[in-house]
Formats: sequence, C-alpha cells, structure tokens
Amino acid sequence: GEAVIETLSQTDRSAVPPLLSVHPSRALVDEKFSVLVENLPPGCPVTIRSLYQSEDKDFWEAYGHYVSNHQGTVSVSEDISLGGTYTGKEAMGLLWSMRPIPGSRKGLRLRKKDTCAPMLVTISVYSGHEDVRDQAPLASALVERWYMAPGVQRIEITEKGVRGTLFLPPGPGPFPAMLDLWGGGGGLQEYRAALLACRGFISLALEYFNTNDAKPKGLDMKCFETAFEIIRSHPQAVPDRVGIIGLSYGTLMTLSLAAECPTIKPSCIVCIGNAHSKFLEEKVGNIDCPMLLINGTDDQNWPTVEVASDIIKMMREAGKESLVTRLDYPDAGHLIEPPFSPHFRAANFMLHGTKKKVMVLWGGKTKPHADAQEDSWKKILSFLQLHLYGAPSLKAKI
Repeated sequence: GEAVIETLSQTDRSAVPPLLSVHPSRALVDEKFSVLVENLPPGCPVTIRSLYQSEDKDFWEAYGHYVSNHQGTVSVSEDISLGGTYTGKEAMGLLWSMRPIPGSRKGLRLRKKDTCAPMLVTISVYSGHEDVRDQAPLASALVERWYMAPGVQRIEITEKGVRGTLFLPPGPGPFPAMLDLWGGGGGLQEYRAALLACRGFISLALEYFNTNDAKPKGLDMKCFETAFEIIRSHPQAVPDRVGIIGLSYGTLMTLSLAAECPTIKPSCIVCIGNAHSKFLEEKVGNIDCPMLLINGTDDQNWPTVEVASDIIKMMREAGKESLVTRLDYPDAGHLIEPPFSPHFRAANFMLHGTKKKVMVLWGGKTKPHADAQEDSWKKILSFLQLHLYGAPSLKAKI
C-alpha cells in the first residue's frame, strides 16, 4: 500500500505550482526579510532574482543560484547561494548586491529621492542557473521597502534662508534630534534623516550646497546656526539633546560646527568617511562632545583612516581622547550608507559650482562594504541612543 501512497503524493506535488513568499513583505529599509520558495522538486537548481526600477527609470538587479532541499524548498536566509551577484549564506544579498542590469548607463548610484513612497522590489524564482532574464518566472512576490515608518511626518523647511526637510518620529515625544549633513555633491538627500526619525530622532536633512549655486553656501555658518535653532525650538524636541551626523564633506562641516560655533553645542557627532582640511588642525581639540568616526580602509576618495588618526591625535593632545570612538571597516569604501544599500565602487558625481559630471572612485569591495553598512548603522543607533537618550533618563512616549 505504501508505494501507491508515494506515487499519489508525487503527482499531487507536481500539480502544485512553486510558491515564493517574503516576510515581512513591507518593512523599513534597515530591516531584514526572509525569502522562501516552496513546492519545488527536490534537488532542483533555481535562480532567485530581485529587480527594481529606480526613480530615474534605470533597472537594478541581484540574483543568487540555489538548489532546493529534499523537501523542495529554498530559504534565502538559511541556504547557500552557489553563484550570482553574491555567494554564500546571505539573507539580504538580493538587496545589497544589486547592480544596474547589463547595458545600463554608466556610473549609476541608487538613492531614493521620494521618501514618502517605498522602493518596490520584485523578487522572482526561475528554473536553472543560466541567464534567466528572458525566462518567465516560476513565481514572484512584490516587496515594499520604506524609508518612512507609518506616523513619521515630513515637513519642508524654507524659512530664514534654510532649505531642508524635517522628519518627526511618530508619537508626542519629546525626542532628541539630529542635523543630517551630506557631502559635496549638493542637492537635498532625505533618506538617512527619514530613517533616523523612524528610530526615534527628530532629523533635519539640510541642503547647504545647491548644485546650481556658483559658490558654496556651505561655509556660511549662519545657515547652520539657523538650522540648529529650528530644531531646538521645535515643540517636540529636547533642546539640549541635538547631535550632528555628516558624511564625506559633511564631516568637515560637522567637526567645524562642533569646534568653533559657540551657539551650536552638539551633544554628540557622527562622522562617516572623514575628509581633511587644514583648518581642522588648529580647531579639533576644542570639541567637547562624544564623537564616532566611521571609515572604510579601502576608501579611494579621501585618506579617511589617516584623517581619523589625526583627529584622535589632536583630541589626545587636548586631553579628550576618551570622547572618541573609532570604527575602521576593512575593505569598505567611502560611501557607508544605511544597511542593504547597494555598493558603488565608482559613480557619477556633479562637480560643485559647475555643471560637470565626473566619474568618482569611492572604493570598497561589495561584501565587506555591505557588512560595514549593516554593522555601522547598528553602532550609530546605539551611540545616539547612549548620548541622546541616555542618562539622565529621557523617556519619549513612543
């Protein structure tokens, strides 16, 4: 009798089409998901692929080659990818190893402009390990990746010469706050500030470089003082719990604001991809708040690791070395972004004050860079938690 039951269940199985599910299918960009394919034949080679069309209408993809287990399932977070844009056991490889599809424009960089809408990523499973682009998928699912959690508010700021976007966490607060400064590429980048608000910090993304301006406004301290004042005077903000986070050129602004601006006394600062400037040499020792320095050792843009060493040396000479926490990530590049963001070894960059696009080498190897982004974000959040929410205790009603 057993043999008969066996054949029945086999025919039964072949009638059930493969099923691909993603949990959670809607999440913040810094949250992990799990991708599961069921109802495959046992030992079946398949390719699992993600596809995303950016706001600039370019297609990005990532894929891994898997073999189903004896139950006919593949779990991306538990099984090993044998090849593709990533290999090994990588729960989030379908996002961090994304790259433009073959034939795309050169030097693309993926950055979300509209933080109010999610990234819509299609995840599909295909038969075999060959090029699957022209095949029909066996099954697909649509995933929403958000920079804004439900209840986060986005407010455009254009008062008193300040251009930026303020993000408020859900709930009455009061909340500590962050000023978010990007690099010299100009324009307003909101996505990191939106994510910080999801994590309990009022955040102001400041546009202090406009790509159309002939000369940088970045050096006009007034703009930053006003921005800080806007944050501090917000009814839901805790006025003496405001930090600054800067990347690349933004680190210069962050350090100089902390060092020489008496009206801006940040509670803590985070500097990612430290840039160098002569004026820092006289001023850094004036900084009195905790600082977190994050750099990739394969940064091809600035000698950031050396800059971090210089900063520590100056702080040591001022007797303040204990304020500095340093994170150096082996084989990571310059652009250490929120978790699971694709890595770009090189990308187009708009030269400031000109209309010229140049190709800039950022550095980094994809897998170590992805690891650095995931690890540094956790460390940034716990650093901010400690210095902005820490003792004396501050309880926001979230």
